[in-house]
Amino acid sequence: MGVIRVQSYKKAAHYGKIAIFAENIQRMTKRKIAVIGCGNMGGAVARGLALEERYEVRVSNPSPGKLEAIAAEYPSVATFRSNLQCAAGADVIILGVKPWKVSEVVAELRPALAESRSGRRPILVSMAAGIDLAALREMAGEVPLIYKAIPNTAVSVGSGVTFACREEPDEEADRTVDGIFSTLGVTEMVDERMIDAGMAVASCGIAFMMRMLRAMTEGGVELGLYPATALRAAAATMRGAAELIEKNGLHPEQEVDKVTTPGGLTIRGLNALEESGFTGAVVKALRACIG
Repeated sequence: MGVIRVQSYKKAAHYGKIAIFAENIQRMTKRKIAVIGCGNMGGAVARGLALEERYEVRVSNPSPGKLEAIAAEYPSVATFRSNLQCAAGADVIILGVKPWKVSEVVAELRPALAESRSGRRPILVSMAAGIDLAALREMAGEVPLIYKAIPNTAVSVGSGVTFACREEPDEEADRTVDGIFSTLGVTEMVDERMIDAGMAVASCGIAFMMRMLRAMTEGGVELGLYPATALRAAAATMRGAAELIEKNGLHPEQEVDKVTTPGGLTIRGLNALEESGFTGAVVKALRACIG
C-alpha cells in the first residue's frame, strides 16, 4: 500500500506541475489590457472585458472607491491608483477619461507608450469624444498605434455598439481592437470622418432609446398598465424590433407594413407620431449631438 500511495503522490505532483505550467503559459499569452479611468464608460468596458479569460485586465483610477467596487465584483482585475503603473507592459491602453483630462493623462503615460512589447507597438485607444487622431498622435509620440473608439454604455452587458477608427492600417492591431470591442457587442470600423455620426446614432442614441422606453411606459400607465408591466413590455418590444431587423434583413418600413392594416389601430398611432414631428425630432436630435 505504501508503494501505491507514493506513486499516487508522484502522479499528483506531476499533474500539478503540468497544470501550473499550463496556467503560466496561458497567463503569458493573454493580452494585457489597461483601462485608464473607472468612470461610467471605463468601468463598463473593464467589467465587460473581465468576463473574457483571454484578457488580463488592469484598471486605474485616482479615487479608491470605484477600484474597490470593481475588485469586489471581479477579483481577477488588477487595480492601480497610478495610471503609469497600470499601463506598464500593457499591449492595449484604453483611455476612459474625460476629454479635458486626455492630454494630462497621455503625458503621464508617455514612458509606457514609448515601449515596444515583444517587437509589437503598443496600442492606444481613446474613448474621449471631440479629440481627433492627429491630436492623439501629437500627445502620444511616434511609437504607439493610435485608435479612437466610441462605445455606448450597453458594453457593460455585452450588447454595446462601438464605432472605431484608426490612424494607420495595421491588420494585427485592427483585429485586436475589433476583438476587444466585439467582445462587448458590435463594432463598426469606419473612416474618422464618420465617427461623430456613429457617436450620435449609437452612443448618444442609447439615451434616445431610453427616452422612448420612458414614453412608452408612461403611455402604458395612462392606458391602465402597472408601471413595471409597461416597462417590461416596452423593453421587450424594442428588443424584438431590433431582432426582427437583424434576422430578417429588411428595411424598418417593411416590418412596419406587416402590422399596419388599412384603417387599423397601428396606422392611426403612426400618423399621430408623425403629426407630432416624430421623425423630424429624432433627426434634429442626432444633428444636435454633433454640433
